[in-house]
Amino acid sequence: MDFSDKLKKHLLFCSLFLQFASGFYLPGSFPHKYNVGDQLSVKVNSLTSIDTELPYEYYSLPFCKPLEGVKDSAENLGELLMGDRIENSPYRFKMHVNESELFLCQTNALSADESKILKERIDEMYQVNLNLDNLPAIRYMNKDGFFLRWTGYPVGIKVKDVYYVFNHLKFTVLVHKHEKSPTMPGVIGAGDGAELITTEDKSVTDAPGYMVVGFEVVPCSFQHNIDLLKNLKPYDKYTAKINCEPATVAAVVQEGKPLVFSYEVNFAESDIKWPSRWDAYLKMEGAKVHWFSILNSMMVITFLAGIVLIIFLRTIRRDLARYEEIDKEAQAQINEELSGWKLVVGDVFRIPENSGLLSMMVADGCRILGMAIVTILFAALGFMSPASRGTLITGMLMFYVFLGIIAGYVAVWLMKTLNAGNTNGWLSVSWRVSCFFPGIAFLILTVLNFLLWGSQSTGAIPFTTYIVLFMLWFCISVPLTLIGGFIGTKAPHLEYPCRTNQIPREIPSNRFPTWVLVIGAGTLPFGTLFIELFFIMSSIWLGRVYYVFGFLLVVLILLVVVCAEVSLVLTYMHLCMEDWRWWWKSFFGSGSVAIYIFFYSVNYLIFDLKSLSGPVSAMLYLGYSLIMALAVMLATGAIGFLTSLFFVHRLFSSVKID
Repeated sequence: MDFSDKLKKHLLFCSLFLQFASGFYLPGSFPHKYNVGDQLSVKVNSLTSIDTELPYEYYSLPFCKPLEGVKDSAENLGELLMGDRIENSPYRFKMHVNESELFLCQTNALSADESKILKERIDEMYQVNLNLDNLPAIRYMNKDGFFLRWTGYPVGIKVKDVYYVFNHLKFTVLVHKHEKSPTMPGVIGAGDGAELITTEDKSVTDAPGYMVVGFEVVPCSFQHNIDLLKNLKPYDKYTAKINCEPATVAAVVQEGKPLVFSYEVNFAESDIKWPSRWDAYLKMEGAKVHWFSILNSMMVITFLAGIVLIIFLRTIRRDLARYEEIDKEAQAQINEELSGWKLVVGDVFRIPENSGLLSMMVADGCRILGMAIVTILFAALGFMSPASRGTLITGMLMFYVFLGIIAGYVAVWLMKTLNAGNTNGWLSVSWRVSCFFPGIAFLILTVLNFLLWGSQSTGAIPFTTYIVLFMLWFCISVPLTLIGGFIGTKAPHLEYPCRTNQIPREIPSNRFPTWVLVIGAGTLPFGTLFIELFFIMSSIWLGRVYYVFGFLLVVLILLVVVCAEVSLVLTYMHLCMEDWRWWWKSFFGSGSVAIYIFFYSVNYLIFDLKSLSGPVSAMLYLGYSLIMALAVMLATGAIGFLTSLFFVHRLFSSVKID
């Protein structure tokens, strides 16, 4: 078979693949076509607040419940860990059928506890989160000349010490007429009961249909006439006109009085196409700031690259030339006159203190770094969009679990290198690295979980989810780590180019502690990521959607380069000061960025989360920030250590040793 035939086959295969792939959408789920009159079901998620960061179940407040009873939707692991509790709701629409003044329900008279809890949720600015066809309800408002958008709507409002509840909702559903594509073999629904819609089904494809491309809500507080509610059943029409004016409030929260709920819905055709329906939520703001962050990082990298270039092209080459030209007979005499890194040749590869702990931290850092790169890459390609709730957390967890094989390999390989090829104790090292970071994270999460359980928040991890996490840990992660460790015993280790003296060389005293340089070195990696860190923190704690994973991927790559350069320069400086204890300092030189990240988190808590109330909320915030800082320290420390290890090995491999 000649080259042209092979090329034709490859082109044919690619065209068939693209033809098949044209029927799918990225990111998110697939479109669902609704015929006119089809029922649309609204779902409710947990109540959330940026004041407390403690989510609560929707039905923990005296809201109307569905006639068929409350039912939980299937939730993935990420949704459970994020505190999402998606349930059905009594709100029902009919596709492209406008309805108004629909009576929903009248609650029982509010008890003292119900009235108290409802007022507390209003004080704490809790938001109600609704979903239709996987789209969160969005609310637009004009404030001080600025056009703002929010997901969800507030439970109520307090005006002059009087509490009002938003009991009438005005929904607007944006729909786009279904466009039949001859190249699309079928589409899959995203909502409950959604099915595969194939082009062969003429009864389905020929009927006029619409897709949901927007879901807006306007909350109102309206005082219903109790006398007009007699004999009304759910979804009956309220006999009086309901004027939905967001600027006026009337439904007072009062103990011993019932609450009345109603709603209206309007459908509007939109030019927004289905793949673009998330643009309103994912609209990127501050693009210039992201570019500035990248430009700033590039300047730092260029500066450090210049220093590294000087070290390699001038200092090291000159020193090596002088060192290798020394006459063997005069070497002992001239050695006394030499200074710098050349004098620590007999100590530079001396095994460091707590070498087992160092191996574990570097190995887990490689694992976390690999998880971050793979997760952000998949997210940048659109596989983990907000349209699929919880997939980002689930993906991170799964990647971390399956990358245990890398952690085991690196831990045992590094232990083997430090012990000059001795693999005794590899099983113990593999076991400890599989429990090191997960054990710390589980300990912190358990303490926080007890606080959340005490607050009866949906943010508390359910007991069944705990069992799932433990099974992932001990049934998948630990065995994979042990397998990686076994592979590491068979891999060739890094052989030292020079022998280690029996008696350690005395380290000259310095004017200032060398750890000052180590801690100060973390400012450069922090300067690379602090702008992106602000957007990530705002996404986590202020309920904003973060979806600029392309920028984040670039920043991550720049961070890796900066950490490697910082550690290399710092290690060379220590060797020039005849300090051969570079192992831990190379790790913490780049890993010290975690200190600045944690301090920044505290600063963000004080100045950006001023409204965060209660000790439980503050401890929850600081606990998660501590886990994040620890993960960053391990990842950046691993980058710095491995860079320094190969740099030192290459440097002293160039020296002639007798």
